[in-house]
Amino acid sequence: MESVPIEQIVTTYIKMRDKRDRYYQEFKEKVAQLDEDMKTLKEKIVEVSKETGVTSFSTPTGIAYRTLKNRYWTSDWGSFYAFMKEHDGMELLEKRIQQTNMKEFLENNPDAHPPGLNIDSEYDITIRRK
Repeated sequence: MESVPIEQIVTTYIKMRDKRDRYYQEFKEKVAQLDEDMKTLKEKIVEVSKETGVTSFSTPTGIAYRTLKNRYWTSDWGSFYAFMKEHDGMELLEKRIQQTNMKEFLENNPDAHPPGLNIDSEYDITIRRK
């Protein structure tokens, strides 16, 4: 089996990454335009729904219906945490670990590992252009 020089591998990798980035940028632009066009159509359906008082439309190609979506957030995390404690409301937050903060905590507290904590580690290679 013939050995490929590392210079050739790195050069090929950079060319492939550049090509991928070009494709990705083109894709993002096309998807962004589609998303904008679809948003405009959704706004038109909401407008027609309000004008007619109808909350759903059935057509030969599909059904459109108006729903109310709520999103929740807080501008006062301190008060929100106090509220959660008062009402035993830990389930009000999503269950995930903030990766950077956990890494920093473990580095600063090498003997303190939370029960049930799992860690997956793998090596990665970073390739940069000169």
